[in-house]
Amino acid sequence: MHYPVIERELELRLVLSPERSICVPAKLSYRAGDPYAVHITFHTGTNAPVNWTFARELLVEGVFRPSGHGDVRIWPTKIEGRSVLCMALSSPDGDALLEAPAGAVSAWLERTLRMVPPGTEAERLGLDDALAALLAPTPADDLWLRDPWPSDESADGDA
Repeated sequence: MHYPVIERELELRLVLSPERSICVPAKLSYRAGDPYAVHITFHTGTNAPVNWTFARELLVEGVFRPSGHGDVRIWPTKIEGRSVLCMALSSPDGDALLEAPAGAVSAWLERTLRMVPPGTEAERLGLDDALAALLAPTPADDLWLRDPWPSDESADGDA
């Protein structure tokens, strides 16, 4: 099955110190077949890009107010008059603080919300249909549901 994908290439700033940051090309990706998640691929100049996946809801909230805890934290701020989203990412390999252009991220996020509105994600997964199919009775179920030890009593109640 083919699911639509919404992608956006952009440049983030990796903050190395209060005075120094470097540009990091990145790609935001949202897949209707994985409706609860957003994916970010960072192109760090090595052979293997760095991929992060986290809840779309966390990013939506992070556009407006500080959100997340643990491995992914996002909050809006202004830096030199620019609206940015700060993303603090932590992993066993290290920590990173990134700044993303808030307008570009918000516009991309809006497209994902139009494609799969909040609250409709479960419908996209087809879990209800899959569960119904899994639990639907089959003709063979009659064999399993029959009493394997019929009673000695007659059907009409006379013993």
